[in-house]
Amino acid sequence: MKLFVTGATGFIGRYLCRRLESTPHTLRCLVRDLEKARGLLPGVELVAGDVTDPQSVRRGLAGCEGVVHLANVYSFWEKDPGVYRRVNVEGTRHVLEAALEAGVSRVVHISSAVIFGKPAGRPFTEETPPGPGRFSEYARTKYEGDRLAWALHGQGLPLVVLYPCGVLGAGDPKGSGQYLADLVRRRMPAAVLPDAVLTWVHVADVAEAIALAMDKPGIEGKGYIIGKEQLSLGQFNQLVRELSGTPLPRLTLPDGVVMPLAWLLTGLSRLTGRPPLWGLAVDQVRTAREGFFAEGSRAERELGLVYTPIREAFDEAIAELRAD
Repeated sequence: MKLFVTGATGFIGRYLCRRLESTPHTLRCLVRDLEKARGLLPGVELVAGDVTDPQSVRRGLAGCEGVVHLANVYSFWEKDPGVYRRVNVEGTRHVLEAALEAGVSRVVHISSAVIFGKPAGRPFTEETPPGPGRFSEYARTKYEGDRLAWALHGQGLPLVVLYPCGVLGAGDPKGSGQYLADLVRRRMPAAVLPDAVLTWVHVADVAEAIALAMDKPGIEGKGYIIGKEQLSLGQFNQLVRELSGTPLPRLTLPDGVVMPLAWLLTGLSRLTGRPPLWGLAVDQVRTAREGFFAEGSRAERELGLVYTPIREAFDEAIAELRAD
């Protein structure tokens, strides 16, 4: 099957392309910068375009039988916050509407576990109704994109949706990867929110889940949370210390201080045009503080996904940092 892939140059996308090299599928990847992408994605067909440009999406998708939609803005602060809606909502609309028009046989849309907010159930599953609110502009726009995807499924789109939890592994330049790097390189002046609990998954398992979801027959209309192990941020920090040998920050900020500090640093970012120091954007702190306790066993039962111990993701990420 020829697959049209968006977001292939991203963290998950590069793992996915390597995973699909060993399958009969051929890949056509929509990329914004052809020269940069050739170095990141050798051996796959590249087409120039952007999910915010519906014409380039249609041109790229022509002749493809399956779609993997990974492209999104994943961050907790942007100088131009309008980019979240342009990519996560309207970009998703362009890709999935084009897929519906083209009559492809399978679409795997990668959403996020954060769209569930903080449901009443703990742990929450795919059947749990989302909580009443989301804690970042990223989550809000991913939620809108998710609702849009399911609405198009109601019109005949052969859709499968994956909801990855906190993704870890070597090569992550954002979010949790940046936090881990800051710990290893001793750039964090203090620990924060040590009791906040999140669910984690190895990035290679997300790529594997996408490959399985593309090939598994009879699962159109289903969603799968991808994640298994829960760690508090305190446990996260201790695992980094154990595997890297790097001392942790001696100071832990009281929880009541963290959000006011995040407001201050986020306000300064509006003046400087640079992301908040130490990743302490308001949206990132809200997301970590509320956490997410998800249960991803349906992917094990129905897709045959075998989760990698999350310790391996830490080990690989730290080894890469040491090599650099």
